[in-house]
Amino acid sequence: MLSQKTIDIVKSTVPVLEQHGKTITTVFYKNMFAAHPELLNIFNHANQSKGRQQTALANAVYAAAANIDNLGAIIPAVVQIAHKHRSLGIEKEHYPIVGYHLLGAIKEVLGEAATPEIIEAWGEAYGVIADAFIGIEKEMYDATEEAEGGWRTFKEFVIVDKVPESDVITSFYLKPADGKQLPTYKPGQYITVRFRVPGDKFTLNRQYSLSQAPGKDTFRISVKREDECMPNGKASVHLHQNMNIGDKIEVSAPAGDFFLDTESAAPVTLISGGVGITPMMAMYETIANATPERPVAFLHSARTRNHQAFNEVVRNLNGSLPHSKYEVLYSEEGDGFINSEFLAKHVLEGSDVYVCGPTPFMQAVVSALHSIGVKEENIHFEFFGPKEELEMVTA
Repeated sequence: MLSQKTIDIVKSTVPVLEQHGKTITTVFYKNMFAAHPELLNIFNHANQSKGRQQTALANAVYAAAANIDNLGAIIPAVVQIAHKHRSLGIEKEHYPIVGYHLLGAIKEVLGEAATPEIIEAWGEAYGVIADAFIGIEKEMYDATEEAEGGWRTFKEFVIVDKVPESDVITSFYLKPADGKQLPTYKPGQYITVRFRVPGDKFTLNRQYSLSQAPGKDTFRISVKREDECMPNGKASVHLHQNMNIGDKIEVSAPAGDFFLDTESAAPVTLISGGVGITPMMAMYETIANATPERPVAFLHSARTRNHQAFNEVVRNLNGSLPHSKYEVLYSEEGDGFINSEFLAKHVLEGSDVYVCGPTPFMQAVVSALHSIGVKEENIHFEFFGPKEELEMVTA
């Protein structure tokens, strides 16, 4: 429990963090990786090089300071981050390293303004916040390891099939190298894949949604080749060009708090942009397999027909379900974009709405959903990388 004095001191630093937060987190990462380069095997190098991770962490630190007297307010974000951490293999022993370098960065950037009293208060606050993460993540690790077919961090898998789904998206079917069964997962969750590109010193970690319903003997991920997004596309280009049937890759157990509520009978609206269709495929197939009478609308936006994955599969599922509709817009073929008018026409009344896509797509769709009166508690969204703008989370 934090003392009132500590709470008051931490809250007094909120304006400073708002002004200097990204500078502090940039110094933090630079110093931490210089002292502990092995941590580069965990972090996404592309997010680092583009400054996204630094911005996301700055937002997280700012939110923690602003809510230090009511940490319960950020527990949903903590849980979401904890899923990412568990999927990446971040462990209890990493937290003291982060704390040491975060306090050091605050001192380095703020100079004399970072008085011993402020550093002591932030050290105490960081300990409480870190304990919250460690406790939640321990429960996640334990549950993952104890689940039937489960494991703790990473496990070796074999690529057993590789299937082009569009001009830019390819599916990879993965089986455990030890031949053991797969754990079940919730439709919408993701896995982390880990591999090393020849010539690189550190491993790459990328999180991809599982793009088929659970219950199969493989994990399927469907990866967009990001040639135009270097260095962000380094992993996807390597997967597309160099990873083939028979190759081995390390995989985490499924994680994530974005998933279809299979216990509910409420209507469902699935909204995706581009490769954001992948978790929706797991959800849609699950509805078709388990609750085919459930009303569902599948709304998708792609640049062109050649860019879209799974169009035929979705159309066939839509035709087999009695209360389903499927609408797709091709923005570069004159159809326009998913907007409030389109959503007002097609979002099912009273439905749980699931949204996934690139950041600008997410911002536009979530804003449009609010504008047509969809309740906040009915909107669920997921996208990958540090969530710099929609809410306080990091990855």
